Amino acid sequence: MKENVFDILERRGFIKQTVFKEDLYGLLGSRSVTFYCGFDPTADSLHIGHFIPLMAASIMQKAGHKPILLVGGGTAMIGDPSNRNDMRQMMTRETIENNVQKIKPQLARFLSFEGENAARIVNNADWLCQLNYIDFLRDYGAYLSVNKMLTADCFKTRLEKGLSFLEFNYMPMQAYDFLRLYTDYGCELEIGGNDQWSNILAGADFIRRVAHKDAYALTCTLLETKDGKKMGKTQKGALWLDSAKTSPYDMYQFFRNVDDEEVENCLKLLTYVELGEISALCAYRDERINAAKKRLAYEVVKLIHGVDAADKAQEQAMGAFEGASAEMPTVELALGSDSGILDLMVVCNVCASKSEARRLIEGGGVKVNDKKVDNVYGKVSDYTDGVEFVLHKGKKTRIKVVLK
Repeated sequence: MKENVFDILERRGFIKQTVFKEDLYGLLGSRSVTFYCGFDPTADSLHIGHFIPLMAASIMQKAGHKPILLVGGGTAMIGDPSNRNDMRQMMTRETIENNVQKIKPQLARFLSFEGENAARIVNNADWLCQLNYIDFLRDYGAYLSVNKMLTADCFKTRLEKGLSFLEFNYMPMQAYDFLRLYTDYGCELEIGGNDQWSNILAGADFIRRVAHKDAYALTCTLLETKDGKKMGKTQKGALWLDSAKTSPYDMYQFFRNVDDEEVENCLKLLTYVELGEISALCAYRDERINAAKKRLAYEVVKLIHGVDAADKAQEQAMGAFEGASAEMPTVELALGSDSGILDLMVVCNVCASKSEARRLIEGGGVKVNDKKVDNVYGKVSDYTDGVEFVLHKGKKTRIKVVLK
């Protein structure tokens, strides 16, 4: 008998919250279930936080269930108030559409669009932008409880600061998405990050009230550090799935350097490595854990950018940190040796600003080859006579620089 995907997701640590658990478990174990996961195009790329629900969707599809990936071209015009202290900046229709077109190929990397349980991508702008407001209120307003909505976690922070009527409409719009997908495609389950619990639960409840049919909600654990903070932020910002925004090498280095306590969880959530192998890789908390970190980094980059990119990132890391013959990351710059170190660090993208570079130098964290940079106003020529050298930022960043 085929294993229930609920058990697979639970063992790998995906499942955070659900409702009608026994009914959902039975449903997932008895037949193919159509489910959906939504992504608002608030930027022109997804980031690593979106990776977990995408992995959950991929695992569910491999188990025979049918995924719908919803791009929120309509809901992005309102803006999700969840866990925010202020209102989202309004985007133009042109910006949203550009973001939609950039995100769609990223979604397509993780799922199969062929076969009996082929995935499909839909855009809620196709129906939300056509809604007649009066008709919506008359048809569905009686099924939406304002009292219940105001108790939702996603509104709590905004209620303290001032929740606009614009934002208040986000939850009904997302609930309507679920109803449309249920009506058009027989979708019975919505999954997403746990920060979306209130919105997802509202959608399942909306279907039960309007259509008098069963519908289910399931949230995935968020990618967090051991102290409960969101994981996936670097000094350069978010870890983007677009290689032009976050290079495969930078992605590799991020996961190569996660804390020892986070490796096992990341391997379970962000890779397809079998649980037995993960246990073996993470059995020790000494230098042997580095093998697990390397495997994690390689597998994540392979899933997001492909085998070739993962191989290259791995080779670059070995060249930079293990003295391997492989080439470390290299940048060629049209700069002279009289260029300032501060300018060099910004141009090389190892720092976001000169002020950040200055703090690193003052803290003793910058070297050119083996010479520590001790002068924030120093030039390249103060530390090397060559046009090729290695720039070090701390212990985890090394870049070969070639001046042309």
